[in-house]
Amino acid sequence: MSTPNWMDQLQQILKCPVYHRKLTVSEWREHAARASAGSGKAFGAPQPGQLAERDGKPLFALRTDGQYVDVMEISRSNLTETDKALIGWTIGQLKSGLAGYTGPASDTESIAMQIGQWIIDQLESEHPESTLPDNLTIRGRLFTEMIPFLLVSEHPVAETAGSAYTELEKLLRQFLAEDILLIPLKGQEWLIWGPTSLLTDTESEERAAGEEDSLEESLASICSGLHEMLASEWIGDCHLAVAYPASPATSMVETTRLLRETVYLGRKFHVGNTIHLPWLIHLERLLDSIPESQRIRYVEQVLKRSDVFVEPEILATLETFFELDCNVSETAKKLYIHRNTLLYRLDKLKQETGLDVRQFRDAVLVKIILLLYKVTKRA
Repeated sequence: MSTPNWMDQLQQILKCPVYHRKLTVSEWREHAARASAGSGKAFGAPQPGQLAERDGKPLFALRTDGQYVDVMEISRSNLTETDKALIGWTIGQLKSGLAGYTGPASDTESIAMQIGQWIIDQLESEHPESTLPDNLTIRGRLFTEMIPFLLVSEHPVAETAGSAYTELEKLLRQFLAEDILLIPLKGQEWLIWGPTSLLTDTESEERAAGEEDSLEESLASICSGLHEMLASEWIGDCHLAVAYPASPATSMVETTRLLRETVYLGRKFHVGNTIHLPWLIHLERLLDSIPESQRIRYVEQVLKRSDVFVEPEILATLETFFELDCNVSETAKKLYIHRNTLLYRLDKLKQETGLDVRQFRDAVLVKIILLLYKVTKRA
């Protein structure tokens, strides 16, 4: 999101994200009163550098127009009183410069920031709401189905762009469509909602090519193209997840939770992958629910019987075999080996472990062993 240069510098000094927020004056007074509970202070118009607190995190007033207050939120709850006093004093000294600082560059960015904060609040709440407040549905626009993506950058946003929100939104509008919604979340996370017309465009291209893909294949194709563009033209290394179309107004929180989990499991079980699809990680989700000590113990027991699973050649062969739905001919082609060579490797695995991956039951068991080995070897 857009921040003045000094705020980017403060973010680097504190080694934690620093956010610009917009609150109503009444909301600000509530948080300021909470931060000064017992002090007997009376709060009038917010002054630059004045301190408030929300969920244990310090908020500093930047400027106000009488109705709203632009505030800076620091995502650390362990600042010392000296730190807070110094930051407040610095903002007070910048008063003249803050007079011309208007916060978000557009109404769209301002609303997106408010939606982002609402999502974070609901995810951290014991009793989250499922539907966006009326004032954030953009006049009912967000009740229409859209395609959700979650972008997670490997690099701090402040190091990649002075106005990250504006730059990213521009790229997305060029690549996806004008009708997109970009929502900044915590750290290097961005929630993106694109129009379902993208699916229609993809289907038209497929019909022209004489092919028809499933909904999942179309979504994966859109996600792949978007990731390639973002990695090359905006932020470099990043992860991207996509989910089924949904109504943002009624599924914002649940969709964000699903996409976050998808990226987390993808990064954990499939190191090296940067595109993550929730319909392909059901088994990973189940295995992640097993206590780590039990996973480690099970893998150790398997490897005591045979270490064939850790041989690079066998690992690569099994990965490709499962990727191609256990198709022997296609696996041999992709590995550039003779079919008989592949069969020899599979027979070797059967002889040493008693598991024949050409049989469904054994294939499922070997797949589980490989997934558990991937995470336990890094533990």
